Amino acid sequence: MSAPLVEMKNVSIAFGGVRAVDDVSIELHAGEVVGLLGHNGAGKSTLIKMLSGAYKMDSGEIWIEGKRATINSPRDSRDYNIETIYQTLALADNLDAASNLFLGRELTTPFGFVDDQRMEAETRKIMARLNPNFKKLKEPVSALSGGQRQSVAIARAVYFNAKILIMDEPTAALGVHETAMVAELIGELKKQGLGIFLISHDTREMMDLCDRVSVMKNGQMVGTERVEDVTEDDILSMIILGKNPKAAP
Repeated sequence: MSAPLVEMKNVSIAFGGVRAVDDVSIELHAGEVVGLLGHNGAGKSTLIKMLSGAYKMDSGEIWIEGKRATINSPRDSRDYNIETIYQTLALADNLDAASNLFLGRELTTPFGFVDDQRMEAETRKIMARLNPNFKKLKEPVSALSGGQRQSVAIARAVYFNAKILIMDEPTAALGVHETAMVAELIGELKKQGLGIFLISHDTREMMDLCDRVSVMKNGQMVGTERVEDVTEDDILSMIILGKNPKAAP
């Protein structure tokens, strides 16, 4: 089996003497979705923020595609083709999909002007690949539904060659239809060989979308299991009791 896309080995970070993440290891392979579950304060978001460059770990190692990585900032993380889609999506509401896709990385003409036509054409291409039903290219993203906004944020990450995608509560506050749309997008990204870390509180959703789930409690890793090997009750037991029912006694 090829080297994992990501390996975080024995990583730890403390804030004011409290270990928010304590000696945690996790890995992610190409074409795989790994879910991260746990109560608020379990350490899952902190763990992922070390991968996205928002926090600098105190100890441990990060390996990307079999090579030791140094991640001290979000820019470092992007240099390793890691993109993070936060719950807030970080979209400019007054701009359309193409302007958001290329925000801060605008395409220009040979004369140095912003090339709106080429940006729109590129947006059409990536949207056709990810979400063929997306037609509202000219409207400000404030007029889009939650699922369509997620499509724009995901398209931006994929267009700029993300290999590793971190998604923080991607279906929070979405309706049933919109949640299904995001699930389809995640399935499409898997087919294209991306590796996805998915943070969520929804155990049912994790069972549907993920290949493996990792549960954290009090900054430590309770365990990682393949979804087909556990029940929803098993996962809830890991979250609440901090015990892995599948682990050897």
